[in-house]
Amino acid sequence: MKTISPILPFDFAEKCGIINSVIYMICNLCPRACGAERTEHSGNGFCQAGTLPVVARIAPHFGEEPCISGTKGSGTVFFSGCTMRCVYCQNHEISFTGKGITLTPRQLADGYKRLEERGVHNINLVTADHFAEAVAESLSIYRPEIPVVYNCSGYTSPKTLSILDGLIDVYLPDFKYSDDALARKLSHAPNYVNTALAAIKEMLFQTGLPKYDGDGIMQSGVLVRHLVLPAHTRNSIEVLKLLSRHFNRQLPVSLMCQYVPCGKAKNDPKLGRTITKREYDKVKRVLFELDLDGFTQDLSSATEEAIPEWTFI
Repeated sequence: MKTISPILPFDFAEKCGIINSVIYMICNLCPRACGAERTEHSGNGFCQAGTLPVVARIAPHFGEEPCISGTKGSGTVFFSGCTMRCVYCQNHEISFTGKGITLTPRQLADGYKRLEERGVHNINLVTADHFAEAVAESLSIYRPEIPVVYNCSGYTSPKTLSILDGLIDVYLPDFKYSDDALARKLSHAPNYVNTALAAIKEMLFQTGLPKYDGDGIMQSGVLVRHLVLPAHTRNSIEVLKLLSRHFNRQLPVSLMCQYVPCGKAKNDPKLGRTITKREYDKVKRVLFELDLDGFTQDLSSATEEAIPEWTFI
């Protein structure tokens, strides 16, 4: 254990139409399959997003796992909006409001080039599920020579992941919950457990077992993250057991303790605090007992200073 302080352009015949010269799509990208109408700049679905990506930040980031951030940083692209509504979301300023700059796929591809020129280890696409088709198009315009990381909630449709097959080198999904009722309560995400398990299975199918370069930087594979929530150690322990049962050391696990109360969670009687050393040690003990490879954090990481500054490019 270590410690850390294409779909190409749209298929118009099936997915898009034209009304008053405005291109729109009927969206079923995320597991909700809500059939929302989305134009380039607006949508009436759960995510409320249009089809063009809205981006809050493009910059090197050093707060990821050592095999992702390394010494040169991870080239992060933070997308605004989300297909979940986690009451404790640490990026709530962008995930709930949709603040950011709208980019075309070609402009997004230019962003990858700029990051690559700065010498980062990888291109890290953060929370891009609702823009998956535009992301795939951007990667068909320019495929970076460094690994492409897809950083997501785990609440991802395998059918949508198939759009990205061959374009993503490293998948970095969350596995937040072992209980669907808790997922609905805290993240408004029905059928989370089976959806996340199926998504991770598809990710593993696409990338195979983890591979690293000589400096320990992940080049391909799947790394699953789990954030321990205060007063929810049972959930975390069951998550680890599920991962062990279904994937049997085929992927490393990042067990995170960086939780700080954000958004609505600040006033929640259970979620309105950081986790305790006793809580984290209890979950870590199970991680070690299951002999899962991966990463743990130091409790000092639970600070708002770890949350990026949203510069909106």
